[in-house]
Amino acid sequence: MDYEIEFHPVGDGTKAGDAITIRYGVAGQYEIMVVDGGTQDCAELVVEHIKAFYGDNAVISHLVSTHPDADHASGLREILRNFPVQNVWVHGLWHHAGEMLPYFEDGWTEATLSEEIKERYPIIAELIDLAFAQGASVFEPFQGTQIGPFTVLSPSRQTYLRLVPQFRKTPEPNKELLEAEHMWTGAKDQSVFRQLFEKAARAVTNWIGETWDVELLKDGATTAAENDSSTVLFANFGDTKVLLTGDAGVNALTWACNYADLNGIDRSNLGLIQVPHHGSRSNVGPTILDRLIGPRLPAGTATSRTAVVSCPKDDEKHPRNMVVNAFRRRGCFVGKTQGTYFRKYSTGMPARTNEVPAVGFDWFDQVEAYD
Repeated sequence: MDYEIEFHPVGDGTKAGDAITIRYGVAGQYEIMVVDGGTQDCAELVVEHIKAFYGDNAVISHLVSTHPDADHASGLREILRNFPVQNVWVHGLWHHAGEMLPYFEDGWTEATLSEEIKERYPIIAELIDLAFAQGASVFEPFQGTQIGPFTVLSPSRQTYLRLVPQFRKTPEPNKELLEAEHMWTGAKDQSVFRQLFEKAARAVTNWIGETWDVELLKDGATTAAENDSSTVLFANFGDTKVLLTGDAGVNALTWACNYADLNGIDRSNLGLIQVPHHGSRSNVGPTILDRLIGPRLPAGTATSRTAVVSCPKDDEKHPRNMVVNAFRRRGCFVGKTQGTYFRKYSTGMPARTNEVPAVGFDWFDQVEAYD
């Protein structure tokens, strides 16, 4: 089928976000899919874009919230206010309170836990209310689900119910039980999270040289449980295989690869991949990148796939230089939003008169040194 996938500019400074619009099908019968809507501030621009290029009477077949962070979910409310939406895909965090009770510290009932979590996630609550108000069908995007041309590779329902207690805004988890089930990510340990936050907030002052043959990106990256709950989506459009990752970290990407391998989903020769979490080095490492997109290639090898990173034009911290280099070593042209949108489309889709060639990142001889 024909397709076009557009990554929209979201945020400013270091406050990046994600908003992706997708149109697919055959001429005269195209369907529209929106994956994340960015911040509330950028939502109107996404709405204008859809009207300008998909039509004032556009109908959204699928609207997907990958995870509850505001820089991804906020703008989806504006999509629901402006267009009829047939299917909304969002994880209802509090809907599984009864099943999740053992994974929280004692003192909660199903009713009180459900109400508490719902109050702490007002954007998701409003998103679901808006969906029901206009008569959209609401589903949860768990592993194995088909959403238009995309298959959800992660998270599984079982995994998700063990991640929610580890979210930053949810009540205290039953760490002992989660550790016993080998599902404690460590992200909610205050000491670990504080260290991660301080590293992210600290301006980069130390740089180190990196060559093509010496990769300084490390394994062992840790990200927030919310990020590892991100809906990871895979589609095969025939001439291009696409992987959308949201803010997924190493855990989520590993679960996605495991599911794909067990179910015969051929991820080889990915044509388009979303760089997770705006190019943060807390979400990827050499081992998972080798598995996800392939091993490092010899210097001078021509690029054969595209990686796209959503990052504001004035963001000095994203993407990290060493992450860009890591994707380039594995055969990727690394494109960017940075103030404009990035569009990837098949030959069946018409080119646009105002479109300019995509701008990619150059090789970085200097990368951020680890503390």
